[in-house]
Amino acid sequence: MNITPVLEDYLERILIMQKEKKVVRVKDLADYFKVKAPSVVNAISKLRKEELVEQESYGFITLTSKGKTLAQEIYKKHILLKDFLHKVLYLDGTLAEDDACKIEHYLSKKTIDHILAFMDFIKCKDGFPKWLDHFYYFVDTGKRPPDCKCQEDD
Repeated sequence: MNITPVLEDYLERILIMQKEKKVVRVKDLADYFKVKAPSVVNAISKLRKEELVEQESYGFITLTSKGKTLAQEIYKKHILLKDFLHKVLYLDGTLAEDDACKIEHYLSKKTIDHILAFMDFIKCKDGFPKWLDHFYYFVDTGKRPPDCKCQEDD
């Protein structure tokens, strides 16, 4: 299968639009990606050749079973990266969203699996661990919090 990052973005967006609106049209995708309709038609044609989407003649676009499975994997990776960037690295939500979009296509499965394992590892029943709050304080102030027991740099 020859799916480029751009085509992955289309699959992910079709999945999201199907959940939100139930139907996806070329115009909807063109508006979202800020491209002209022929660009969307070209992308959809490539996805159809890979049997990832179906489209009635000039009609609605739907994911095939194979396409939905792939789109869900891509979307899961996106959400994981966004959460990691926002909740762990303490980046602004908009920046985390944008950066997750940029890097989600390029990380290996092993790296994604390790980020997922890390996110699971640090979760506590009452939220995230205290050391993460210390990190947030450090990012905000440039100083370690008063109750931090970490060794200061010399």
